[in-house]
Amino acid sequence: MVLVLALGAGGVAAWRTGVLDDAAREVGDRLAALTGDPAPGPDDPSRVPPPDGLDLPDLDEPAPVAAEADPRALDRAAVRRTLAAALGDRDLGRHVVAAVAGLGDGAAGSAPVGLVARGRTPAAVPASTTKLLTAVGALSVLDPATTFETRVVRRGSTLTLVGGGDPFLARTPAAAEGAAYPRRADVTTLARRTAAALRGTGAGPLRLTYDASLFTGPAVNPSWPADYVPDGVVAPISALWVDEGRPASGVGRVADPAREAADVFAAALRQAGVAVQGRPRRAQAAVGADPVAEVSSAPLPEIVDQLLQVSDNEATEVLLRHVGLASGGEGSSAAGVAGVAEVLRDLGVPVPVRQLDGSGLSRENLIAPETLVGVLRAVGTSAEDSPLRAVLGGLPVAGFTGSLALRFDDVAPVAVGGVRAKTGTLTGVSSLAGVAVDRRGTPLVFALMADRIREVDTLDARAALDRAAAALAACTCS
Repeated sequence: MVLVLALGAGGVAAWRTGVLDDAAREVGDRLAALTGDPAPGPDDPSRVPPPDGLDLPDLDEPAPVAAEADPRALDRAAVRRTLAAALGDRDLGRHVVAAVAGLGDGAAGSAPVGLVARGRTPAAVPASTTKLLTAVGALSVLDPATTFETRVVRRGSTLTLVGGGDPFLARTPAAAEGAAYPRRADVTTLARRTAAALRGTGAGPLRLTYDASLFTGPAVNPSWPADYVPDGVVAPISALWVDEGRPASGVGRVADPAREAADVFAAALRQAGVAVQGRPRRAQAAVGADPVAEVSSAPLPEIVDQLLQVSDNEATEVLLRHVGLASGGEGSSAAGVAGVAEVLRDLGVPVPVRQLDGSGLSRENLIAPETLVGVLRAVGTSAEDSPLRAVLGGLPVAGFTGSLALRFDDVAPVAVGGVRAKTGTLTGVSSLAGVAVDRRGTPLVFALMADRIREVDTLDARAALDRAAAALAACTCS
């Protein structure tokens, strides 16, 4: 909110706050004590006489500062002019599409302004802007208080480590000075709790199994390029892993994240004084097994915030499977995609032309910019207490946070800190979808997409999209 107080020639204006009200009452009480006259109330400052010798002109009624802004009143021609110029950069390649809308639901803002700057197809490969759809899907079908538990159960002489689909389950507790956001549960703490629960039970050497059966379907999405997993671009998606499938070195990805997590847990159990026989083996937890210990993830909105800020592929794919479980009872990528589509329909948002994953790693995804704008508008017009609002908080801030921290360094200054957007980048693909506020203070949601970029132009194309988003913030588009 911008507040302007204008004082005309000889005019007087006063702003009352609770503090000033109290002061006015005190002054009034003192005047009454001195003069015997009733004290003017704080709601009637005109009754306060001026000091002797000061002659003031009459107080004129000020003109209104500005008409109330209507966030639906887009100047569609201005939007088209602004984007046509900004997206004309040849570094963006042969296919560039965009859409912009206001946040209102009325007729003036109901249809986004669409623009095919170059090319013929009105949809494009979205890259990581796909994560907006997955985030909205998860926040729609899961309770915002949801956490994901990693458990240990016991049946006889067998302990079972049961994965609950915690995307950020860690190996060890974070150092106090380097605590990660959001808070991470870890298997070392789980092992210590397990040891404490077993102490005094007379348990002898125990066998350890691990259960990652919560998720089903291919762990590696069939639509991803074949070299993504062996080259360490993404881990096989699992309901049980540590450090998102990364090895202890933090470099690359492990081939079997669930086994890696079980091995780390077994070592931590031994360190905590529990005798464990051999190496862990994969097996489903026995029906009726007794609970021993558990650790819980951060709540869902914090997970969404993080995955949007840093564009976390693995965490997003885990949430997609939770969408599948909540909406269709199956923890697969395909069920998650179907669940997201159902959420979009319920929100009145056009479904993607084609969506095959949750993170946007697939080059076979095809989404119109109007879909991304529709998702952002659904978020922006949701109730203040809606779980969907977590998406707004997760959008990186231009020039400051997340995946936009090192961008927007050569744009109109008004855009730095004034644009929030989700990035999307693959080889030959760059996209940006978020919120900008124009010079009249009207919030605009936008999606800018280019998917035929020459590799040599990758950084220049990214900068061109930054300038396009900045142009929306600098324009008078409402």
